[in-house]
Amino acid sequence: MLAMCTSFTYEDADKNWYLSRTMDFEAELSGRPVVIPRNYHFNSTVTAEGFAGQYGFGGAGRDLGGYFVVDGVNEAGLGAATLYLEESNYSEKPLADHVNLGSPEVVPYLLGHYASVAEVKAAVAQLNVVAVPNPFMKIVVPLHWVVADKTGAMIVLEQTGNGLEYFDDPAGVMTNSPQFPWHLLNLNQYPHLRPTIEASTQYGDVKATGFGAGTGAMGLPGDYTSPSRFVRMAYLRQNAEQVSGEANVINTLSHLTSSVNIPKGEKLMANGGSDYTQYRGYMSLNTGHYYFQPYQDQTIYEITLSEDLLNAKDAHEYPVAQAQQINVLN
Repeated sequence: MLAMCTSFTYEDADKNWYLSRTMDFEAELSGRPVVIPRNYHFNSTVTAEGFAGQYGFGGAGRDLGGYFVVDGVNEAGLGAATLYLEESNYSEKPLADHVNLGSPEVVPYLLGHYASVAEVKAAVAQLNVVAVPNPFMKIVVPLHWVVADKTGAMIVLEQTGNGLEYFDDPAGVMTNSPQFPWHLLNLNQYPHLRPTIEASTQYGDVKATGFGAGTGAMGLPGDYTSPSRFVRMAYLRQNAEQVSGEANVINTLSHLTSSVNIPKGEKLMANGGSDYTQYRGYMSLNTGHYYFQPYQDQTIYEITLSEDLLNAKDAHEYPVAQAQQINVLN
């Protein structure tokens, strides 16, 4: 079982930052928008006491006898998302004097406890991801994580043989395997990509002028593998129009993620199942708004972190299949 996701940051014309992700998976996760209130208690597969954080957040998840949250943005402007990484090397057992977590618990822990990437960096040495099976998937889920905040800072967290490590992400993009440093190195194969018309070239007595606009991006990978999606999104992010206003930004992000959106049937697994983009999530790191765009109808739903929701006793879930055309979820 393998999930192939793409995540990236975007800065708008007003210097506001956003984090986006596609959730690509074979198994039906049935993820939906959810608001987790302040001090909400999460059960843990590693410790009996579980954990609760001071910040509330909105994101995508599912109630499986306790919430399984795979991405979101908190009230302080910290955003995070899970992505698959086959090379994950988790600890075989909990470590003393550490916060010990199962891999799917990392995102809700980060969003509940930290306000910035700087705070996450300072805490990483005390976090330990333990190789415990997830009750829903029945496997140890191999993940890495992207974390971003409203300053534009973005890091990738990966657990290697040296423990949980963070990597600054100057490209502002992450996909799946291999590990993050490999993807940055791979970008060195694509310094020629441009959004402009390529200059003409002489071949003997033949002058090759190309077929018009777009020739500068010839060779941009178009397949659905993780390395290709990383390069494609790095190129698109670099050259994307900077628009103003959150509604215009979300429209732009929807168009950008369309380039890595995987329709059903286009990427088949060894067992015959179809890995496809179940939803796309867009996080405004300045306003704390979370946007959810499901595969079924492409409607974009918005979660607003109101004080009533943040101070509620229980999490609030929005089953979008029943929401019809109500686009704003308050």
